Amino acid sequence: MPTPHIRAENGEIAPAVLLPGDPLRAKMIAETFFDAAVQVNDIRGALAYTGSYNNVAVSVLGTGMGVPSASIYATELVTQYGVTQLIRVGSCGGIADHVALRDIIVALGAGTDSSVNRARYADMDFAAIASYRLVRAAVDAAATRNVNVKVGSVHTADLFYDPRPTRMATIAAMGVLAVEMETAGLYGIAAQYGVEALALLTVSDHVMTGAETTPDERETGFTDMVKVALDTVVATHT
Repeated sequence: MPTPHIRAENGEIAPAVLLPGDPLRAKMIAETFFDAAVQVNDIRGALAYTGSYNNVAVSVLGTGMGVPSASIYATELVTQYGVTQLIRVGSCGGIADHVALRDIIVALGAGTDSSVNRARYADMDFAAIASYRLVRAAVDAAATRNVNVKVGSVHTADLFYDPRPTRMATIAAMGVLAVEMETAGLYGIAAQYGVEALALLTVSDHVMTGAETTPDERETGFTDMVKVALDTVVATHT
């Protein structure tokens, strides 16, 4: 049934949902990759569409930026629409030296300065990790497409403009590959409700070197990432 943030009716959202931050990228994904795409949400500009890819039902919804916004949509998708797979497809800033622009990162786990998972886990540290089944399917799909991916941990930040500049050096020293703003919250929700989650992230800039991609380069990398995400959905539903 419709929620305060999603107007879709029962049955209008597929069990697997791709979650870009940008609602316009949700529209692009549906128009580019889905067969018979139908718009199922527009509340607050959070565009959502349902269609199919290689005869497997799939939806896409733009969550907005940050753990709080993404958590609202992920929670309602799982609890009200029976979604069982949440796959984030977004951008990130590289941190590790061996991470290059346009690389695709498979986020095995996510550290965070957000308190959301502590709230779920009785104020203790929670290991926010991806579904191994989805990780394996994504890595296999990338290999089949000859798409380079790096598998490892990311950092989910609450602040885009963080006034504490030394934090990135601390994060880098722990072998973290990249920084973004949603994954740890998504993995916490998946654990809370017993569903699968995965984040695939395209490196759009490098935090430590200042290197950044052009809009055209970002679009190319994003396309490869979405193909891997959709192949992952198909591999785990057939």
